[in-house]
Amino acid sequence: MADPASVAQIIDGKAIAKAIHQEIAEEVAQLKEQHGKVPGLAVVIVGERKDSQTYVRMKRKACAEVGINSINVDLPENISQEELLDQVLELNENPDVHGILVQLPLPKHINEEAILNAVGLDKDVDGFHPLNIGKLCMKGREPSSIPCTPKGCIELLKRSKIPIEKKKAVVVGRSNIVGMPAALLLMKNDATVTVVHSRTPEPQDIVKEADIVIAAAGQPQMIKRDWIKPGAAVIDVGTNAVSDPSKKLGYRIVGDVDFEEVKTVAGWISPVPGGVGPMTIAMLLRNTVDCAKAAFASGA
Repeated sequence: MADPASVAQIIDGKAIAKAIHQEIAEEVAQLKEQHGKVPGLAVVIVGERKDSQTYVRMKRKACAEVGINSINVDLPENISQEELLDQVLELNENPDVHGILVQLPLPKHINEEAILNAVGLDKDVDGFHPLNIGKLCMKGREPSSIPCTPKGCIELLKRSKIPIEKKKAVVVGRSNIVGMPAALLLMKNDATVTVVHSRTPEPQDIVKEADIVIAAAGQPQMIKRDWIKPGAAVIDVGTNAVSDPSKKLGYRIVGDVDFEEVKTVAGWISPVPGGVGPMTIAMLLRNTVDCAKAAFASGA
């Protein structure tokens, strides 16, 4: 891994995501030339949660920047589960829609699992369909899409020329959205993987052995300098609001890693914000284009 005597190289997620956006914009232009149409992403939002609206705005803006057609589906908070299911099934049948993203969380009266399972496998740009997750678990099987945040973590490592094969990797956190698929992806890339979670005794002793750490526990700055092996690569997925009266909003965003401490020992580290976040949206665009390519190839 990197020279432990120096301060960590910062993995610039913004710059890497920008390069990927450029690549995708070129691909979209080629698809338009070849097929006379562009990939379409339907973004479904239910209700008026401020954070969800912010995320959806960012996704729609990113689509516009690369030439992907954004199909906006804005639904009221009190929509019934049956009505929402009908909307999803309608999008499954729409040939101009190549990817469907249902913004989570959904209101409490709606069963998220039932809605996500209704998204067509070929349009599952989030990669959360049980069949896609099942294929991710199996050797020799390729899911139609891989969950965006874990996929972004692996892309950060690869584009930073950080070797994964034959390395010891530790994933901190076991969520369905990040931890579990990140561990599966690292295994697919031939790392030896350990998952540390809230019931793991002495987690720092396990993390300390890792060449690669993916932190996705949702605990602000829990990973300190003495958790990290000198020269290790640290990818911080955490997005935690901590009180900060000096900020206009009264808080600031920090990761699961104590950045100032860990950068003095790690070989590489991704910052928060500006690390994994931009990559999640870049991978959503990539998944949408890949789903569109598969649809165009099949004559859809």
